[in-house]
Amino acid sequence: MAISRKKKEELVEEVAGKIKDSKSIVFADFTGLSVDEISELRAKLREQGVGLKVVKHNLFALAASKAGADIDIKELAGHPVAFAFSTDEVLGAKTINDFAKGNEKLTMLGAALEGKNISMDELKTLANMPSREELYAKVVGSLASPLRGMVGVLSGNLRGLVSVLNQYADSRK
Repeated sequence: MAISRKKKEELVEEVAGKIKDSKSIVFADFTGLSVDEISELRAKLREQGVGLKVVKHNLFALAASKAGADIDIKELAGHPVAFAFSTDEVLGAKTINDFAKGNEKLTMLGAALEGKNISMDELKTLANMPSREELYAKVVGSLASPLRGMVGVLSGNLRGLVSVLNQYADSRK
């Protein structure tokens, strides 16, 4: 079904806004996925605050230039592409990568970070990075570890003192 020029212009505006607001955009080939599988993917992405949009290549290219992004999608020609827009650098790539592990029909084709294309190696590195919350937890754990050790050492001295006093009290009886 052909869409009117006005609808295309509105779609370009919408996608340009998403490109401006996004820190990362993941390009994925969804050939062979059933409607249920795509719905499941959309739901998982939505839980993470990531939007998924299927747009024709030429309309995406127009939106990218309108948004001032330097995103080249020429190498994606011949693939139906879903674009995952994320305000987090890692979540879109991580969620799509995790879904692709369970469903081999979905493949990541590339990505853009901060409005510039990144290589597949960089995309795979992003997809395998821990999330921001996991990194925060590791930092907090690293900061708390020396404190726990110090508390253990200091309480050991008190335990030793109590033990010596108990032994002294027992010997006096």
